[in-house]
Amino acid sequence: MLGEVSPYIGIMLTAILSGYVFYLKSRMNKQSDKYDELISSLNHELQAIGSGSMGVGRKLLSLEKQITELKNSQEEMVRNDPNRVSYTEATRLVELGAEVEDLMNSCGISRPEAELVTALSQRNQAKEVTVN
Repeated sequence: MLGEVSPYIGIMLTAILSGYVFYLKSRMNKQSDKYDELISSLNHELQAIGSGSMGVGRKLLSLEKQITELKNSQEEMVRNDPNRVSYTEATRLVELGAEVEDLMNSCGISRPEAELVTALSQRNQAKEVTVN
């Protein structure tokens, strides 16, 4: 009787193990599908981030170009500022001995400006004399 039961036990155990293997395979396939969806979603998000960062990079380059253009324009405006030239010329004339009236006529500046340039130039000349 034991000989007759052994083949049935083997068949039952094989059937149980086969069922368990199919169950595990089914779970693994579900997990694999879940991970595939997650990977696909992450790839999509990564592409979106990459596209966004390229847009930001292009905008940054555009802004850098604008800043450079503005800087060049500002430097040109400073170089061509007629008031700056007037004060520089006025200072040079004071160093050559020009009076307030001369500065007003030659440089086109007001009396208070001419007096200020004269006072500042004389003060700077006095400092240079005391240092030397």
